[in-house]
Amino acid sequence: MTDTAPVPDYAGLMRLDDKGFIVLGAGQGMGRQSCHALAQMGAKVFCVDLERDRAEQVATEVGGIPWVADVTKRDDVETLVGEASGKMGSIDGIVDIVGISGWSGVLDIDDTEWDWQFDVVLRHAYLISQIAGRAMKESGGGTMVFIASVSGLTAAPNHAHYGAAKAGMMAWMQSVAIELAPYGIRANCVAPGAILTPRMEVLFDEERRKANDATVPMGHIGVPPDIAGAVLFLSAPISKFISGRTLVVDGGVDADFPYNPM
Repeated sequence: MTDTAPVPDYAGLMRLDDKGFIVLGAGQGMGRQSCHALAQMGAKVFCVDLERDRAEQVATEVGGIPWVADVTKRDDVETLVGEASGKMGSIDGIVDIVGISGWSGVLDIDDTEWDWQFDVVLRHAYLISQIAGRAMKESGGGTMVFIASVSGLTAAPNHAHYGAAKAGMMAWMQSVAIELAPYGIRANCVAPGAILTPRMEVLFDEERRKANDATVPMGHIGVPPDIAGAVLFLSAPISKFISGRTLVVDGGVDADFPYNPM
C-alpha cells in the first residue's frame, strides 16, 4: 500500500509568527536565551523581570516589550497579563523561568526559608497558569512551558526544599495539562541539569566546573541556549501533540548507569 499522507512543512512548524509570548524571568540566562529563541521564530515577546534594567535590555535585544513585576504577587500577575494581552493582541504562550535554589540541610531549613523557596519556585507558576490560562481559554488555546529541575526528580541533598518545590511544579503542570487540554492549551516542563547560567558562572570556580563536567556523559555541563532550544520546541506547533510531559535536558546524566560496569 502506498503512503499518500500529506507531508507537513516541518520547518514551518517551528515558526511562531505574530504569536504573543510572556516570558517570566526574561532578563538573563535561560530567560534571555528563550526570548531570543522565540523572537527569532517570529513571536512577539513580553519580557518580564523583577529588575527593570534587565527587562529593558532583553526587550531591546529582541524587539519585545519590557515589564517589571513581582510574579509571586497575584495583583502583579493580573496586571501583566492584562497589559500583555492588550499590547500583543493575544497571549499564545507563556514561558516561566523564575526560580532560585536555597541551600540548607533538611535539619536546618526554617519556616521562613521553606515558604520563600515555594514562593520563588512554585507560586508564580500557579498564578501565571491560572491567570494567563483564562486568557488563553478565551482566545482559543496556547502553550505553557515551565522550567523545572532534575532536583525535583531525584534526591536534592542540601536543597531538599527546592527539589520539593520543583517536584510540585511538575505535578501542577500535569494537572494543568489535563484540565486545560479541552481548551487547546498545552503545558509542559523542561528539567535542566547543571546549567552554566550567569549566576552559576559566579559560583563555579574552575575546579568545581571540571568536577561537574566529569559527571556528564556528554563531557560538559549545559549552557542556557540548551534550555532555550527545548523551550522553543515545546512552544512551537511542531510539538503540538505533546502535553503534560517533562523534558529532561542534562546531557544524559539521568540515563547513565549508576554502578561500575563489569
